[in-house]
Amino acid sequence: MKIIIAAGTGFLGRNLEKYYLNKNYEVKILTRNPKRKNEIFWDAKTIGTWKNELEYADVLINLTGKSVDCRYNEKNKKEIYDSRINSTRVLQKAIDESQNPPKIWLNASSATIYVHSEIHLNTESNGIIGDDFSMNICKSWEKEFFKLKNPNIRKVALRTSIVLGKNGGAFPKFKQITNLGLGGKQGRGNQLMSWIHIDDFCEAVNFIIENENLKGAINITAPKPLTNEEMMKRLRDKFKFPFGISSPVWLLEIASIFIRTETELMLKSRNVYPEILLQNDFKFRYDTFEKALEKL
Repeated sequence: MKIIIAAGTGFLGRNLEKYYLNKNYEVKILTRNPKRKNEIFWDAKTIGTWKNELEYADVLINLTGKSVDCRYNEKNKKEIYDSRINSTRVLQKAIDESQNPPKIWLNASSATIYVHSEIHLNTESNGIIGDDFSMNICKSWEKEFFKLKNPNIRKVALRTSIVLGKNGGAFPKFKQITNLGLGGKQGRGNQLMSWIHIDDFCEAVNFIIENENLKGAINITAPKPLTNEEMMKRLRDKFKFPFGISSPVWLLEIASIFIRTETELMLKSRNVYPEILLQNDFKFRYDTFEKALEKL
């Protein structure tokens, strides 16, 4: 198979590339800064020679989007929105102009599309989608993605939770703050953390590609979210760190200004369940946080 990964040089893209190269698939990466033979320049806004790579490709995976790990000022909010909408729009244009486009297009989305929930378990069928900056970004992103239907192209929006891996994502940060003695609960600590191990993320993407009945928005998350307080306790136990200073909301608000991020990333309760994956018999290698932590 030939796999195209747009914005494939980040944490998720690098791991997907490695996963598919291990299967002896051909992988092409669309990036603003091509450095290797399999990387092709694109600016995520305009049609270029990269469009030729879509011809006879089997799979397109779009991971483009400015990181939300930043301050939500007007400049950053515009870049967060534009990077997602423009890349999705230009890929749709390129597909419309292709004679033999990919059979499946997977577009990044986020489990953040669901409301803060400490009780209600958000599945694809009964998830509650709210109305704030982050949720509206996700809604606009998916609306742009599903706006046009191509008869022979299956579209899937990947509503992905926190992805845990050694070589990027959230886990190295969790490890660092735990080993600095700051691994207590954040805020009240009762916010739920939906997560998935990077190996299961790659397997889930591949499972969706191989199962032709799967389409639409799909939750990419392990089946057992846990509270922030419990997650931090298990991290402390695993790293054998005797204590963890908790961070009240007011302190997080101050700290977030200095480290140029938003408290939402740690305080929102993401209570998300992978109903579609489980209904179709996807098997998680790491279905509990303990198993994931042991591997990490």
